[in-house]
Amino acid sequence: MSKLDLTLATEGCAACPIRHRAVCASCEGEELDRLAAMKSYRSWRAGETIVMEGEALSFVGSVVSGCATLTRSLEDGRMQMVGLLMPSDFVGRPGRATAPYEVVAATDVTLCCFRRSEFETMIDDTPHVANRLLEMSLDELDAARDWMLVLGRKTAREKVATLLAIVLRRSAVSGGPLRAELPLTREAMATYLGLTIETVSRQMTALRKAGIIRLEGKRGVICDDLAVLLMEAGDDEDGMNLA
Repeated sequence: MSKLDLTLATEGCAACPIRHRAVCASCEGEELDRLAAMKSYRSWRAGETIVMEGEALSFVGSVVSGCATLTRSLEDGRMQMVGLLMPSDFVGRPGRATAPYEVVAATDVTLCCFRRSEFETMIDDTPHVANRLLEMSLDELDAARDWMLVLGRKTAREKVATLLAIVLRRSAVSGGPLRAELPLTREAMATYLGLTIETVSRQMTALRKAGIIRLEGKRGVICDDLAVLLMEAGDDEDGMNLA
């Protein structure tokens, strides 16, 4: 059991790092107690499958820590990564009994899981929880539309810079330079961006040599000035919905 898992097991919502960003952000008092009665924390190691595409999904929930990939398969067996789930993102869809995507842990992942039938009942009689879920769904839709632009119109350098900006904004620790662990291997980044591994590596090296990012260890990335990285991504602070 990780340090976070142990803390969550003993302190619950009070220790949750996504408490004010997740679907339960507007819940207090009895509502939190109600959620606590239907929830459980579950963890997966990097590389483990969380949900198979088409599998019956008995739970919905929020990513507490780590990163997971969303993948769809084609009839001929080919697979395409179509999204990432990062802390506070929601897994599953109330009203849908099966999973539309395969969800795989890219890093070690902890989820706060709610029993689906009980959560659906809570949505029906707690409007502000339903509104929060709708708000998150619309944000996800905006992000998906932005990603269509990334894949269709941006250069290789802009694609890599965009992905780095997303990861840094979503998972970096506040205070000082933005620092994060890349949740994806170079191979997975290439698949997600529609590039080759060699191209991803070249662009990472070019961004490092230009002083826009610093690399630390196998996957650590540091950015002293996010605005400069966003310029390399063909964006600015008020541009794409990277939150």
